[in-house]
Amino acid sequence: MDARLNIVTLGVTNLKKSREFYENGLGWKAASVSSEHIVFFQLGGIVLALYPSAELAADAMQDPHGTGFRNVTLAQNVAAKDDVATVLRHAEQAGAIIVKPAQDVFWGGHSGYFADLDGHLWEIAWNPHFAMNEHGEVILT
Repeated sequence: MDARLNIVTLGVTNLKKSREFYENGLGWKAASVSSEHIVFFQLGGIVLALYPSAELAADAMQDPHGTGFRNVTLAQNVAAKDDVATVLRHAEQAGAIIVKPAQDVFWGGHSGYFADLDGHLWEIAWNPHFAMNEHGEVILT
């Protein structure tokens, strides 16, 4: 199997509100292939999809009523330490809940977390050990 990740799909309770959060609140542009049934955002080399939770669970043949920590976080690395707090503030203004304020972390970086409208956890991090290219993509060596 190739080491590749192309699409991350988040199950959402209200597709319209979630689209507004990401599109209007965070300023991301929905792809033209989006519809009233699914929304896609191009995030560098990865696509983020928003899809109704019940339909996503049915597609995966899973119980849609799981709760608690999902053992998954999404992360966006930023170019500068001060950018962490800026992005978190922006997300909070869009309706996100800050679950961990920006702070120095044990591995030498600086990060914080917000929960989107459906509780999906996003880490915003500055990592002095990662190189980033001009497109904001992390380059591992």
